[in-house]
Parts: sequence; structure tokens; C-alpha cells
Amino acid sequence: MRRVTQLVHTTTTTAAANVLSQLPNISTFCTPFAPSSNNLSQDKFNFFSHRSLFLIRNQKWRQHMLLATRPLLKDRNLSINGKEALKDVPENIVVMPLTDTSAFVGATSPHASSRHVFKLGVIKDVRLLCLFRFKLWWMIPRTGSSASDIPLETQMLLLEARQGPTSSQSTYIIFLPVLDGNFRSSLQGNSSDELEFCVESGDPAVVTSESPKAVFVNYGDHPFDLVKDSMMILEKQFGTFALRETKQTPGMLDWFGWCTWDAFYSDVNPQGIKDGLMSLSQGGTPARFLLIDDGWQDTINEFLEQGEPFVDGLQLANIKENKKFRRIANEVNSKTPSDLKEFISDTRTFDLKYVYVWHALLGCWGGLVPNAVATKNYDPKLRYPILSPVYLANMRDISMDSMGKYGICLVDPDKISQFYDDLHGYLASQDVDGVKVDAQNILETISAGLGGRVSLTRRFQQALEGSIAANFSDNSIICCMAQSTDSIYHLKQSAVSRASDDFYPKEPTTWARHVAAVAFNSILHGELVVPDWDMFYSLHDAAESSGRLWSLCLAKCAFFMV
Repeated sequence: MRRVTQLVHTTTTTAAANVLSQLPNISTFCTPFAPSSNNLSQDKFNFFSHRSLFLIRNQKWRQHMLLATRPLLKDRNLSINGKEALKDVPENIVVMPLTDTSAFVGATSPHASSRHVFKLGVIKDVRLLCLFRFKLWWMIPRTGSSASDIPLETQMLLLEARQGPTSSQSTYIIFLPVLDGNFRSSLQGNSSDELEFCVESGDPAVVTSESPKAVFVNYGDHPFDLVKDSMMILEKQFGTFALRETKQTPGMLDWFGWCTWDAFYSDVNPQGIKDGLMSLSQGGTPARFLLIDDGWQDTINEFLEQGEPFVDGLQLANIKENKKFRRIANEVNSKTPSDLKEFISDTRTFDLKYVYVWHALLGCWGGLVPNAVATKNYDPKLRYPILSPVYLANMRDISMDSMGKYGICLVDPDKISQFYDDLHGYLASQDVDGVKVDAQNILETISAGLGGRVSLTRRFQQALEGSIAANFSDNSIICCMAQSTDSIYHLKQSAVSRASDDFYPKEPTTWARHVAAVAFNSILHGELVVPDWDMFYSLHDAAESSGRLWSLCLAKCAFFMV
């Protein structure tokens, strides 16, 4: 019998409702990253009505029969199920009906460009929920009542349309900005309460004057069913991603796991890992899954000058482990393992069933060392990130600051399959069971001259998933820092992905926000993958609340112990 399970297997439907009902003060979630400009009341912030929560908790809701009324653009108003979703729709907006409840919405322009911002129409006096990127890598939710409350980089917009002023019946309308050819779209609002969408390729050479399928619109009478139905429709339309239910899930999800990051950060070492495993065993909670995070690789930081502060510019010098995990040939009387394989064999004495290791999408944070003997076959070239204007309006990230200053050495896209196959083939030969792949959204910033962000992401994701299938059993990958729709809508085989920013154990103001964010993000994310909720501390001020709230999550969510 399994002592501790890493997951709670239930349905996505009640995840957000149960988690949010346990938060001690959900209003703290609104600041500082998701401020409410209209000072919305607590009732408005709690997007799902008391009626909805009651029905969800008692599991008595049923999907109502909806009158088949296709989205209709008439007299400059977009009507969905007889309700005005958008007013004052510009003349260049086009609507392409898809099913009885859904449509694609797009726009045309008199000129071709690699980036367009189109106005869609006015939204006022309606309860809404947004999932938006507040960092390059991560989403968080925000609520509001008009388009001016919709942040830049919104990747899901959910509206509640009441049947009447006194009616308890609601229709929910979802707007999902998607990938249209080589262009990726996102939503945003302006000060005139107009909903806008931005389409961009990330490459000045990739231009268009139209984007007819930039935004997917659908409606239904239950928000969770609406999200599920929408993702099913989009899966059939695009064929670039697959639903969670159709994917093979890694076996490690059924076991209690320990990630080394918060215990050691990049100072991870063999003895420390063994001590941690021993401590967990002696405490009666033995880990059966180990994730060796950043710090095991053979890297070089060419930008770190002696006596100066640390600079996050590590580049991968070799696909093999560093000297902490590999004994030098002439070393005598050393406790360092002969290689990674020997160390992993030693950890198996703690009855570990799975051992994963970390690497970034480009090998390491700064890519590969150029012109090194072990990396020259992949022809890495130094490139400097170019950030979209919409990203610059949101929260900056320290790792992006370093990459922007010192650049990233990108593997030749024509050789990325070879790189992944060499890396994962070596790890498999060392008895590594799988990998966590970090910093995946970086591609959107270095896609100029390479066909654009959508095309480049597709190439790398296909190469990555192909290598995982060829070198590991069990679909053994955890995707991370991959919450842009460029990545989300290319999750064809990957079945696990991080659903949140990090858990910051020393920053109390982020704890409630972290739990609320992963709960909301999982509404969308959980249709495609098992959401990874990051880590928690067993001895910590937030331990009791985190454990209680996460155990209530009725999505199939993964989390790790530190």
C-alpha cells in the first residue's frame, strides 16, 4: 500500500471553488501583481457566484440544454446566445462560426506587419476573470467588470452574462486567444473599455495583413464544462496539442517526491541529497521520486568577474555531469561518485522508484558554450532577446535581465533534435528516468530571423517530445516556465507542466497568491496536462494551510516536498 501519494485524483470541476473557499483572506491575492482598478467588492472578486459554489460543492449541477444560437455579428454588436458580448465592434472584425456555440474572431488590416493590435469591441458592467502573464514565464488571475480591467498578455477571458437583472441563471462566454498560422495572439483592454487583441510573429520578416482565427469564442452555462468543451474543439481544429485524458502520464505522479531546489539551490551535491533522503525516511515519509534540480550540470559562467556580484549567465559546456557528481580520473580517496550512474545507484538504496534531472530547454539558462569541444557539433550562436512591447508592460524578471545583457547561445534549430537525443541518450545511460525542462518560453524572444515564435516553438517542442519518447519510457518529462500559449498549444505528448510561479518560502505575501494562482490556472492548464503545483515545506509557517488547501484540490495535480 502506498504510504504517501503525490496526487489527489478527482475532477477539475471543483478545484478552484474548494481551494478558494479555504483561503484565509482572498483579497490579499489582488495585490500587488493583480490590482483591481475599480475596487471591486468581495462578491465581485469571487467570480463564481454563491449559487455556483453551492451547486459545485454538492455536485448537483447538470449541464443545461442551450438553444443553438451561433455567435452573430450584427449592427456592430457581437451577440452570443442572444446576449451582447461586445458592443461597437469595428468594421474590420470578422467572425467565422465554427459550431453551434463557438466561432473564430479575427481582423484585417490595410497593411502587412509582424505585429498588429486590433480593437474588438466594448465590454462593460460584466463580471470577468482573466488569466494573464505577469512574467514572461507565468500566469496569474485577475477579476474585473469591464475591459479596462483586462491586463496585457491575457491568455483566457471568461465573462458571466446574467439572463436578467434578477435572474440567477447565467451564461458564460470564453475568449481564448490562440495561434493563427505563424502568429500568436493575446488579449488586452484599454482605458476606453475596449477589448483588444494583439497578434505578433516575433520575426520582422514574417508579416500578415489579416488574422481571421486569432481568438476563439464559445459559450455555455457552466464555466468548467465550457473550458473543457472549448479545448476539445480547438484540439480537433489545430491538431498541435492533445487533451490530458489521451496522454500517457508518468508513473512518478503516483508517488511522493522530493525536489532538491529549495534545499540546496544550485549548490546541490551528492552527500546533501543522500542526507535529505535519509531525513525523509527517518521521518516516516520516504521519497519514492527524486528530482535533482539545477546544479548538477557541467557549466561555465563567462560573464562572472572575480569580486563582482553573481550573474545568471550559465552556459552548458558538456552534456555530462559536473565534478561534484563525477570523480576526476587521478583523484584518490575521494568520496565523489565515479559518475552520475554510480550516484543514482547509491540513491536507489532509499527505495527510489524514479530519478529525474533538470535542464533548460536550451541546455542551460544561457544556452551552450560556443566553440567548446563538447558543444561545437550543435553550432550554437549568440543571440540577444528581443522582448515584445506587451511583455515590457508587465513584471520584469531577473533571469531575463541577465539574458538580455549577455545574450543566449542558441543551438542551431536544424541540430536541436541531435542535441536532445545526445543529452537524453546520455542521461538514460546513467539510469536517469526522466527530465524537468525549464525556461521553455525563452524561444519567443529569440525567434527573429528563424521563422518567428510559433514556428520555432513548434520545432523545438516536437524535437523535445521526440527525444523523450526515444530515450525514456513512461513519457517522463515535466515542462516548466512554459505558460505562454506558444508552448501550451504545442503540448502534443507532454503530460505534466508547472501551473504556477515558484513557491517562495521566504516571501509570506506570495503564499496565498501562489495557491490561488495554481488553482485558477489549472482550470485551463488542467485540460491539457497534469498541473504541477511546485513545492511546499513540511516545516514552515505555510505548511498547514498549503497542505490542507492542496489536499482539497480536485484536479489531478502534482506537487513536491522539500
